[in-house]
Amino acid sequence: MSTFPAPLDPWPAPRASSPVSGTVRVPGSKSLTNRYLVLAALADGPSRLRGVLDSRDSRLMVQALVALGATITEVAPGTVEVTPLPTPVPTTGPDAGPGGPGGPLGDVTIDCGLAGTVMRFVPPVAALVSGTVRFTGDEAALSRPMGPVLDGLAGLGVRMDGPGLDAGTLPFTVHGTGGVDGGRVEVDASGSSQFVSALLLAAPRFRDGLHLVHTGATVPSPEHVGMTVAVLRRCGVQVDDSVPGEWRVSPGPIRALDTAVEPDLSNAGPFLAAAVATAGTVSVPDWPAQTTQIGDRWRSILPAFGARVDFSPTGPDGATGTLTVTGGPRITAPGEIADTGELAPTVAALCLLAEGPGQLTRIGQLRGHETDRLTALATEAGRIGGAVEEGRDHLVFTGLPAGAAPLHGATLETYEDHRMATFAAVVGLAVPDVAIRNIATTAKTMPDFPEMWTRLVGG
Repeated sequence: MSTFPAPLDPWPAPRASSPVSGTVRVPGSKSLTNRYLVLAALADGPSRLRGVLDSRDSRLMVQALVALGATITEVAPGTVEVTPLPTPVPTTGPDAGPGGPGGPLGDVTIDCGLAGTVMRFVPPVAALVSGTVRFTGDEAALSRPMGPVLDGLAGLGVRMDGPGLDAGTLPFTVHGTGGVDGGRVEVDASGSSQFVSALLLAAPRFRDGLHLVHTGATVPSPEHVGMTVAVLRRCGVQVDDSVPGEWRVSPGPIRALDTAVEPDLSNAGPFLAAAVATAGTVSVPDWPAQTTQIGDRWRSILPAFGARVDFSPTGPDGATGTLTVTGGPRITAPGEIADTGELAPTVAALCLLAEGPGQLTRIGQLRGHETDRLTALATEAGRIGGAVEEGRDHLVFTGLPAGAAPLHGATLETYEDHRMATFAAVVGLAVPDVAIRNIATTAKTMPDFPEMWTRLVGG
């Protein structure tokens, strides 16, 4: 795996002096990479994953699963082989069931960094091993909500303790006993779809499977839950999601994987937005024709800003293609755009640059991400002269109507949040003298972002 370079801090955001034009190959999806790694670690045999993301979040996931007993080896650039956790409990006798890996693990400490997928997906796996597993992370991670995952595990009989348990945050300790009985459990996953995915991924290895019931009104980012269900089914797991807000996962083996990871369509967003912000043209190859990634929504979001979006299928079956976005001569007022999830910071950058008002609604769950993204976006927009109204679960932008004072340069903060860094980079295309504090935070999901961005803007 490569060594990530340390760019200048603060980093001068490149300003586009002409329309950008280029083809950008984005790395593998973080969401898919970390789901595949978890399932490969619980599978019934060795797996091979191609096109995996090499980033801080994926490295932390690899380190966590290795600490629990898996073997993960990079056999070629972007390709890893995964030997799963040790032999499961017997399938006959008093301890029958798919169960968890056998053998004592001892005491293990897992560093979650600031990775939501690690801090939420790995504790259910830790409950399947025999040993004491302590979970900690970056200082900023200690306030990220974990409660529904911990409540779900407690409801399944998993013993846990630690200073963060009462608050539903890191740090905490899971005392694994080699298996989880499973059964019915209720959680409120209104704060994050990851609360659902975390329990579903390990559920096939619970002795009685899992009947998960969401008690809240809605689950944000339903595409991510759909992604989890899809990868489970790809591994031969039976998942019944026919009742809204409920998921039934049957116990049984998880079939080993030999698969390629799709490119990260969320991370493609800033590059596609660059075409809109500069009236340029950007193409992203290997765009899947069918996908569960929320980033596929760029096809419908960007035309709201006046862009033209074209998908050109390639290959004998049209399984992938090239998505090309061409920006119009102006950035039109988008109106209301709902449920953008992790895409919201990039959409917010375009709203700031648009000629009229825009609203991002039903994004309250972003307050529990790497930072409170709603407050962060409103604060940084104000730093450059933008007018943003912050609500409980929405942001309202006035845009830049004719005669309005232009936005001005400033050093923008990232709050250790990779999406805030790429938000600032998009704004910096059109606003002079923008600098970005800690652009290196993009290493969380896209370590080569500064170089890729500079190449695109510089032609």
